[in-house]
Amino acid sequence: MKLKLLGIIGLTLLTANQIMISRGEEFIQAQPIDFAHWILFFGAIFTISFSFIFPKSIFNTTATILTILGIIAHIGMATIDFVIWSYGNNFDEMNNLIFQLKNRPSIWMPFMTVGPSLLFVGLSIQAWKFIRTNPISSIMTIIGSIMIGLSSFLANDRLFIVVAFIIFTAGLILLAFKNDKSGFETNLTENGFKILDRK
Repeated sequence: MKLKLLGIIGLTLLTANQIMISRGEEFIQAQPIDFAHWILFFGAIFTISFSFIFPKSIFNTTATILTILGIIAHIGMATIDFVIWSYGNNFDEMNNLIFQLKNRPSIWMPFMTVGPSLLFVGLSIQAWKFIRTNPISSIMTIIGSIMIGLSSFLANDRLFIVVAFIIFTAGLILLAFKNDKSGFETNLTENGFKILDRK
């Protein structure tokens, strides 16, 4: 239950991060502490819990590797964002730094574009395993992940990104709870008990 709670907190923090970012760069820069990216930092770390919630399988192993790589990328992205935030209202210098980073694919791609998406790919693979037993929550997670991926092409539509995170988060939370109940029934069956009322 503790791992599940950490995972839910992680997803909630990631969604809260997107809500804060949707308020605009000036809102983020006006804060006394870079709350948005601290939330991103811890939210990403806590999502590792989902790798221990779901049953061990080839799906779980593959998903865990991708999730960990995505978490590392999010930590790197948060670190870069901390530096960007330190410029305050000096948007000219901030833009110069961003331009410099974009010209360094070895930094920009693993930490700002491709790398962070691995977190959502990994968690979606976890969901795909349950597409037959829990189709609604699995599809919500996968569709939310796809929407998050598409959001990189719709950077100006912050509402789309927030909605994508809400769908992804809701799907994965529902899946975690349903999987917990299914796992309990499976354990009883394996120990020789007959389940009369399977929901």
